[in-house]
Amino acid sequence: MSNQTSTRSLSCCITQVLLQLESQTDGWTPTFLMRFMLLFSRQGKLRLQKWYTATAERDKKKMVRELMQIVLARKPKMCSFLEWRDLKIVYKRYASLYFCCAIEEQDNELITLEVIHRFVELLDKYFGSVCELDIIFNFEKAYFILDEFLMGGEIQDTSKKSVLKAIEQADLLQEEDESPRSVLEEMGLA
Repeated sequence: MSNQTSTRSLSCCITQVLLQLESQTDGWTPTFLMRFMLLFSRQGKLRLQKWYTATAERDKKKMVRELMQIVLARKPKMCSFLEWRDLKIVYKRYASLYFCCAIEEQDNELITLEVIHRFVELLDKYFGSVCELDIIFNFEKAYFILDEFLMGGEIQDTSKKSVLKAIEQADLLQEEDESPRSVLEEMGLA
């Protein structure tokens, strides 16, 4: 099976699961809502953090420190899900980076793993085999990719193509803004 075919089928599967969740008519419609996403290194250095719920800065630091200790202490063969406080933590290690998400207890861990994997695929596509240094030196791009993929802790778009197209368009717009202009062009006269 080609990579493109498997990507399409993954997008379809995620979309189908989300549509099934939205179409439940028992009065309670579960939605996938991520509380936060963290990226940190094996050495315990925080590389990226995105919070989708209001949390005090002091609490964020405490939570990050506590979670990094817990996740880094776990053995590689252990389950990637754990219960922590009133949340479920889902994490996955890619090379030297840990991608860690906090979700509600009723949310699906497997969808969260797929969300993490899709984010890594998007980073790989953009950076060409992403590594920790890409995140360090281009953190604003990593945040932009995450924001194009997730909005408010919910999946905004499952299509890699459309997310990457939006990022490409933003890059072109940024390049236009950075290109030198004459005084007349600045005034709108040229």
